Amino acid sequence: MKITDALRAEHVVFHNLFDYLERTAPKLKTAAEIRALARLLEFLLEAHSRTEEELVVAPLDHCFEQIGQRETFHQEHEEIDASLTRAQTVRTAKQARAHLMAAVVSSRKHFDKEERIVFPLAEQLLTAKTLARLWQTWMEQRDRAIA
Repeated sequence: MKITDALRAEHVVFHNLFDYLERTAPKLKTAAEIRALARLLEFLLEAHSRTEEELVVAPLDHCFEQIGQRETFHQEHEEIDASLTRAQTVRTAKQARAHLMAAVVSSRKHFDKEERIVFPLAEQLLTAKTLARLWQTWMEQRDRAIA
């Protein structure tokens, strides 16, 4: 197995979560309910982003710089984080919902870019052995988190 396979699988889980949030958030009445969902999404994205950054993006950082995407990827992460932070700090349910949905939309766009640019680039430039070793590292990190 390759690290890119594992990250694509995580993306599928996130897309299901995004679908759930898009269906559920409009029905919620209180800011506290929406804040709880925003915190959950923030927590899950944080772990995923850290893994992706350490195992795939960092080794290819110079490539993203060359194609003019390095700053864009980092800005997109910051935009998602800022939306989730605002969703957790605003007073009204309407404001919290708007910020949560902005984070979901931004996340979907970012994931699409990773699937179209980052993962294919990793599979093109890193050897099969390296991709498998990075997957093994991912498994070890996951096992430590579960334990």
